[in-house]
Amino acid sequence: MEYMPPSAAPTQGHILCCECGVPVPPNPASMCVACLRARVDITDGIPKQASIHFCKQCSRYLQPPGTWIQCALESRELLTLCLKKIKASLNKVRLIDAGFVWTEPHSKRLKVKLTVQKEVMNGAILQQVFVVEYVVHSQMCDDCHRVEAKDFWKAVVQVRQKTSHKKTFFYLEQLILKHRLHQNTLRIKEIHDGLDFYYASKQHAQKMVDFLHCTVPARSKSSQRLISHDIHSNVYNYKSTFSVEIVPICKDNVVCLSPKLAQSLGNMSQICVCIRVTSTIHLIDPNTLQIADIDGNTYWRHPFNSLFHPKQLEEFIVMDINRVQERKLSAGAGMRSNKHTLAEAWVKKTSEMNTDHQYFCRTHLGHLLNPGDLVLGFDLANCNLNDEFANKMNPHDVPDVVLIKKSYDRSKRQHRRNWKLKELERDREGMDTDDERQYQDFLEDLEEDEAIRRNVNIYKSTHIPVESDTDDDGAPRISLAEMLEDLHISQDATDFT
Repeated sequence: MEYMPPSAAPTQGHILCCECGVPVPPNPASMCVACLRARVDITDGIPKQASIHFCKQCSRYLQPPGTWIQCALESRELLTLCLKKIKASLNKVRLIDAGFVWTEPHSKRLKVKLTVQKEVMNGAILQQVFVVEYVVHSQMCDDCHRVEAKDFWKAVVQVRQKTSHKKTFFYLEQLILKHRLHQNTLRIKEIHDGLDFYYASKQHAQKMVDFLHCTVPARSKSSQRLISHDIHSNVYNYKSTFSVEIVPICKDNVVCLSPKLAQSLGNMSQICVCIRVTSTIHLIDPNTLQIADIDGNTYWRHPFNSLFHPKQLEEFIVMDINRVQERKLSAGAGMRSNKHTLAEAWVKKTSEMNTDHQYFCRTHLGHLLNPGDLVLGFDLANCNLNDEFANKMNPHDVPDVVLIKKSYDRSKRQHRRNWKLKELERDREGMDTDDERQYQDFLEDLEEDEAIRRNVNIYKSTHIPVESDTDDDGAPRISLAEMLEDLHISQDATDFT
């Protein structure tokens, strides 16, 4: 039998284009691609240019009819928004691919490259690629327009504290900044004894009130006023007011508790020192180091006031001090502080250095004080106490002097401070000398109290102090590990490499 080689595979034939005569593979239109595109444009009816609206204040894009959404450049969300602009025109073709073409960020232009298919003459499928250019127009959204108007609000939160010192407000300001509770405010107005927060919705105001109850001991009440209503649609327009009152106790205040409250806290002394105000009032008994925490509800049931104004602090010099061995507390006593040391001290006023008069007291600052140190305190022996609980106390139970904190050179502390805090943007007439002094007191409290410092964002300062060997007086400082980098991102500055 003779071997026969396998026949070669049949090759596809070619036809001539009916328009230009070029050999092409057979297709339903009997045309080449060039002639088919010249006769049929599948992108006809699809706009090659469109517009999109962008709010520069909040960096959001308008999604018709009235929704504003947050989109990053060249993101899937922005691509979806662009395609919805020409969605009606894309119904006649099949969308294969879509993607952004790079444009200069400041050109106010967005370019989208589209790939579409469509069945044309005699069932032939034609694919075409084209670019749609979007012009970005600036338009202020309704929310930003209300913010800029500064007179449109639906709810206001009035925060008040009936005290002469603003330490609690400075601390509250830092908490609001850290948790970004100020972003939904239309306006923040500072008045004599508090702050007013204006909101466009009642829900945002209620969120602020709930935050205040979780961060500071306070009580609140609400009211609303009818502005207008539609009897046909049963729609009512109200303006709501939330009044929040913070307890009138600040850090470093000397307070006198009621006998009933002092007994319920473990039979501690009625004369106590407030060492901190967070979500509760933290008190310490300078005679026994016994500590107690009082929440807002307990305070309003058994209210008490500060015995002294912060300006009544006097400077003493420590003449002699002896640490006291901790005695066993009586049955039913509360917890004792482990961060303080009990001591007995003889002190003298710096204003009475030409006399021999000295004062004896017990203090919780035994871990900080040494003979010759300066310390700030209140003189109870030579003052008239106008307090209902203090006037009923046995005079032998009232100490002559209550020491509050060790005194350092304020000018040196300010000079070597290499950190800073951010502030809320608010309407205020200006910071007077007393406000500046209170703010410096708050900064010093942050340096001295790590517990408060944990709740505050502290940023590195651009000021680099030049220190000498004589500047170190032992004052507490904040370490670099506790500071954050303060980033300033400018949209106008571009870096070309």
